Amino acid sequence: MNTKQFCGVSSKYFDRLSGVLASLDMQSIDSAIGLIRNAWFNGKQIITLGNGGSSITALHFITDWNKSVFIAGKRPFRGRCLVDNIGLVMAYGNDISFQDIFIEQLKNILEPCDLVIAISGSGNSENVVRAVNYANENCAVTLGLSGYNGGKLKNIAQHNVWANVDDMQISEDIHSIFGHIVMQSLCGCIDKD
Repeated sequence: MNTKQFCGVSSKYFDRLSGVLASLDMQSIDSAIGLIRNAWFNGKQIITLGNGGSSITALHFITDWNKSVFIAGKRPFRGRCLVDNIGLVMAYGNDISFQDIFIEQLKNILEPCDLVIAISGSGNSENVVRAVNYANENCAVTLGLSGYNGGKLKNIAQHNVWANVDDMQISEDIHSIFGHIVMQSLCGCIDKD
């Protein structure tokens, strides 16, 4: 195997990631953190969803936030991810349609003023778009995390964190970083420095 062909690849990736990080709208990120904090302090559900890599990001958010934010704040964090019950996801996908796997779950659990965080690299995943439309129509607060040009999600979500880059992996990196910033912020880690 010729390792010379990989020379500089990591630097190029990190340069591109750094450029996108520098171009982010920090005010929208801080505003999104405020939405999550307000939902937490008001005892509302924070509901995440996404497909593929974004489904893992949605699950990662809730894993970190439910555990760490609760331990640090001693206040219940009502986080829930719509991809963590694969049996339920597959049942809705098989019996109704894959496009409705999130909206059908929201019909059962969504309460007024809950926060729905929808993650889609392209912003065009139909099941994500349907869920956000449903949440908007039922008095929820919606936050979209997207990449590329933001797609439909950027246009319909009430609030957005947008990575303006035509690269799925870098979009997903930004979304993951956002989740870590939220956790450290709500746990008070960032303020300690």
